[in-house]
Amino acid sequence: MADRLTYAMIGGGIGAFIGEVHRRAVSLDDRATLVAGALSSTPEKSKQSAEQLGLDPERSYGRYQELFEQESKRDDRVDFVSIVTPNDTHYPIAKMALEHGFHVVLDKPATHTSEQAAELARLAESKGLVCCVTYNYTGYPMVRQARAMIEEGTFGAIRKVYAEYHQGWLANDLEASGQKQAAWRVDPKRAGLGGALGDIGTHAENLVAFVTGLEIESLHASLNAFVPGRALDDDASVLMRFAGGAHGVLTASQVCIGEGNGLTLRVHGDKGSLWWRQETPDELRVALHDQNPVIYSRGGPDLHEDAEVSARIPQGHPEGYLEAFANIYKGAIDAIIAHRDGSAPSRMAQLIPTINDGMRGVRFVERCVQSAKKNAQVDWA
Repeated sequence: MADRLTYAMIGGGIGAFIGEVHRRAVSLDDRATLVAGALSSTPEKSKQSAEQLGLDPERSYGRYQELFEQESKRDDRVDFVSIVTPNDTHYPIAKMALEHGFHVVLDKPATHTSEQAAELARLAESKGLVCCVTYNYTGYPMVRQARAMIEEGTFGAIRKVYAEYHQGWLANDLEASGQKQAAWRVDPKRAGLGGALGDIGTHAENLVAFVTGLEIESLHASLNAFVPGRALDDDASVLMRFAGGAHGVLTASQVCIGEGNGLTLRVHGDKGSLWWRQETPDELRVALHDQNPVIYSRGGPDLHEDAEVSARIPQGHPEGYLEAFANIYKGAIDAIIAHRDGSAPSRMAQLIPTINDGMRGVRFVERCVQSAKKNAQVDWA
């Protein structure tokens, strides 16, 4: 099929949670096939993972450098590369992929520094390549409905924004047990400048930017490590001032016992407000001035095109995390095909988060760390 692509995965081998999430998300729309991989940091484990996934041994690579060198020589080279490695390796792998002419889908946060992300952005633009960053929560239909309603002026001038992302899984010293997912997230060499801030706070920042379109002018952050001995924050609180006069509050914490994946967005304008919760993602609560609140439901009537094209099944059948992730891949694949054919990008392609969004997310972490160290408000620029 002309519109069916092939891809390689870097990372995501045996025992890796996020690699399996990416593969399942791609498979939902059956638009791309995994045909190659360098699936682990060790060649032996990479080969074992490839065998487990049924990859051709000739396209099972021990290291990502080998993958790019060999795949770039093939007539049937992969169309894009999915990078699902720990944070510290994102930049060199994505840079090499783009240099070899491969489109990239990159897990967040994009890089360790905003300078690295800016370099990837310049490289992708100069080569005419897609570099998508998987801020997957922007793929939910009702998040896209919220964005469209704000763009249409439904809520008037935005006054106040609240974004919360609360988890409880790192409330204790889990990393001491050797738990892999905990260990690298609390290690500055691997995770970067931010702990909870970089892991989930960047998702909250991206959700605010995607839905509201507001640009941060300044912020004041407080970062805490409640678990003794942690080098990175496990809790963050940020006050934000936006261009145009709106104010915002963002909290990100992984020490809130009882919280699973509590991502919430509330936006208040001078004509109305909206509420959205990731744990009930099919509903968007809307209140307009002097009217009773109403619930917009995924698949229901009177939704914007962006919400309609992002839904897969009828109203009343829950859609969730994987479907939202799949929408990011669906848009990325549409964007890659548009680049290849020189055609106009689909609406799904226009909604994907790009390396520019990734660059803003890394800068958000940098500015928050700067502010926390100074215990002062800092400008965004």
